[in-house]
Amino acid sequence: MERRIDFSRERQMLCGRCDHRWRVNLGWIDRWEQGEETCPGCCLTCEHEDSPRVTVDPGDPALDDDRVARFFWYHTSTQADWPTRDFDPAAVLTPEMRRMIGGEQRVAAWAARQRGKALHIGTYEAAVHNMLRRIRDQADQRSQFYLYRVRLKSSVVVREGWLVDPANFVGDVVLDEVCPPGVDVARYLNYHEDPGGLSLALGRNAIASVQRIAVPLPDTRDDGWVRDDVAALEGASDTAVPATGKPALRMRPPSARAVLGRQLGASLADRLPVNLRNQFRSAAVFAEREDPERWARRTSGLFDLIDDPTSVLAALDQQDPREV
Repeated sequence: MERRIDFSRERQMLCGRCDHRWRVNLGWIDRWEQGEETCPGCCLTCEHEDSPRVTVDPGDPALDDDRVARFFWYHTSTQADWPTRDFDPAAVLTPEMRRMIGGEQRVAAWAARQRGKALHIGTYEAAVHNMLRRIRDQADQRSQFYLYRVRLKSSVVVREGWLVDPANFVGDVVLDEVCPPGVDVARYLNYHEDPGGLSLALGRNAIASVQRIAVPLPDTRDDGWVRDDVAALEGASDTAVPATGKPALRMRPPSARAVLGRQLGASLADRLPVNLRNQFRSAAVFAEREDPERWARRTSGLFDLIDDPTSVLAALDQQDPREV
C-alpha cells in the first residue's frame, strides 16, 4: 500500500521544557534553526538543550500496528543487491586488515557485530533524503544509487509504540537492543531524514521482497530545462582562467562553464523544500570538464525524484519483486 508522498508537509513540534505541541511548516523550522523563532509556549530558542524538536505526528498512519506490514517502505543504497543474501562483512578484508584487527578470532567477533546491526527503511521521502545526505557527506556524488521498495512479511510483530532515533553517531543500531525476542520491527522517530517521520529498524528476516530501480532514472524527460541549460553550458568556455599570485597561494579559478553549471544547479535547488536545498546543491554540483548534457539529465532526474515521484513509482511498478 502506497502512502501520500509530500516532501513539504507540515511537521509536529514538541518543546522539551514546557511540552507545548504545535504544527509548523518547513520555513518555520529553517528560521528556528537560525535562532529567528521561539517556542510559542515558553519562548525557548534552538540553542537550549531541551529546546523544541520535531516529533511524530499523532495522525501518522504508520502508528497503527496492523498497517505497518501493509505499507510500502523505502531504502536507498549503493549496493545493487541490498539486503545482501548471506552477508559476510569480512569478505572484503585483506590479509593486512585482518592482522590489524587482531587475527581471525577478532575478525569473527567483528563480523558478528556487523551482522547484528539493524537494517533501516522509511518513507519514500526519507529514502531520497538519505541519498542526498550521503552524496553530500560521504563523497558519493559519482556513485550509482538504487531505490528499493520494500514489502514486509505479513506476519511481522511490531514493537509497541515508537522510539526516539536510536542510532549512534555513525547511524548504527544494534538489532537486539530495539527488537527483543519475539519482535521483528521497531518504529523510530527519524530526526535526520524526512524529519518527524517514522522509520523502521528491523532484521533481514522481516522483509518479504524488494523491487529495485537505479536512480536517478536514466530516461529523464527531455524538458525545456534540460535543453536550455545544455545550450547555455555548451556556449560557456570550459577553459580555466590561469592562476595568479604567489605559488603557495595559487588556486585555479573555475571555468566559466563550471561557474554557470553551479548557478544553474543552485537555481533548481531553490525550487525545492528548504530542508533539501543545501544537499541538492551538493548533489548537483557541476565538475570541471563534465559533459553538459549528462550533467543536466542527471540533475533533472534528481530533481524529479522530489518534484515528480509518480514517474519513479511507475518505474518501480514495472520491476519484478525479488524475494529476500
